[in-house]
Amino acid sequence: MPWSTCKVMLPGGRAGRTGHGPRPGPPGGRFRLTSSLSSCCGSGSRQAACRLSLTNGIQLKRSNILKMAFTPEPGAPGETFLLRSMKIAAVVSSYWFISITMVFLNNHLLDNKDLDAPLFITFYQCLVTVGLCLLLQLLSSRCPTLIDFPSFKFDLKTSREVLPLSIVFISMITFNNLCLKNLGVAFYTVGRSLSTVFNVLLSYLILKQTTSVRALLCCGVILGGFWLGVDQEGLGGSLSWTGVFFGVLASACVSLNAIYTKKVMAAVEGNIWKLSFYNNVNACVLFVPLVLVFGELGHLARFSRLLEPSFWAMMTLGGVFGFAIGYVTGLQIKYTSPLTHNVSGTAKACAQTLIAVVYYHSSKGLLWWTSNLMVLGGSSAYTWVKSLEMKKVQQVPKDGDKEKLLPLGGAESSSAV
Repeated sequence: MPWSTCKVMLPGGRAGRTGHGPRPGPPGGRFRLTSSLSSCCGSGSRQAACRLSLTNGIQLKRSNILKMAFTPEPGAPGETFLLRSMKIAAVVSSYWFISITMVFLNNHLLDNKDLDAPLFITFYQCLVTVGLCLLLQLLSSRCPTLIDFPSFKFDLKTSREVLPLSIVFISMITFNNLCLKNLGVAFYTVGRSLSTVFNVLLSYLILKQTTSVRALLCCGVILGGFWLGVDQEGLGGSLSWTGVFFGVLASACVSLNAIYTKKVMAAVEGNIWKLSFYNNVNACVLFVPLVLVFGELGHLARFSRLLEPSFWAMMTLGGVFGFAIGYVTGLQIKYTSPLTHNVSGTAKACAQTLIAVVYYHSSKGLLWWTSNLMVLGGSSAYTWVKSLEMKKVQQVPKDGDKEKLLPLGGAESSSAV
């Protein structure tokens, strides 16, 4: 056999190149390395040369992998593939931890039998967010190299322009918390699953934007999962129609919040942190009369743990997590993509439901779990379909066609997640 046409077969049928051309192996493709070298290269110095060439090829492949891991990527000078992967893992893990912890923490605060004051709890969390914005703004001015936070001053005119969004915002977080209070963590994902459906509906009614058949089929799967979940929760004797009602209202408000956010972004110069500040300032003002009208001050006065530091520590922690979820959500989108963020949110919701069922020692049937899978699967499929449609629009733009897209709906659109 010519020296230039030799090749050996490694165990498992893999070809090991020795610097020679291909050589077919026997049926099954399994050789011992020594017998392959003998039959292909002969013996003596020629076989030694083959073995050396093969070893160098394997080492070359390993060195390429290491080189890829430790070589800076073209788009990010100084950042290796390994470092970027570690950053992504840290961001996604932080998002999961903060989001799941916040839901359980809010459920703990809202499920307190001695304190029936959901509006006051939500008001206090908005107050904490305003305080954190002011604190970060101060720290950023003192230590700009360590903390990067936009600087802005309160403007009454801007506050009035943001007010319509703030009304929708307080409705969203209030209904969201009332849904969580009445349904619990385990059924919370299903109870708040209609945001995507309302996105499609409001896109048509307000923005006059039609939806593809594939996206509508995904919405049909979500609706089917929602009704199956309601039915199974009812059969289990733990269904709260009040909670379902608040869940539907919260889902609608999430979609309205997306629409009004687009409309007022110009008023805050496109700065999401500035919008968050004005939104929460307005919310604090709007919550005061609501707390008074619904008599929650009386509930607070009769609360036995009102002066305990542990109670206020939990309340403050809930506000901190509410502020942090906005930050880590932005980070996850920045380091991955909007599609990956929605997939991560869907997987997080699945893990959250599983943790809740185990933690509260609940017993759920097969159809109950099927309803959850339908909701999560339908939401993921809708996200995937919309991403494909957006790519097609970007690749084949139409003259004068300005497509108006709402952000993908879901539990992650709400501040309470």
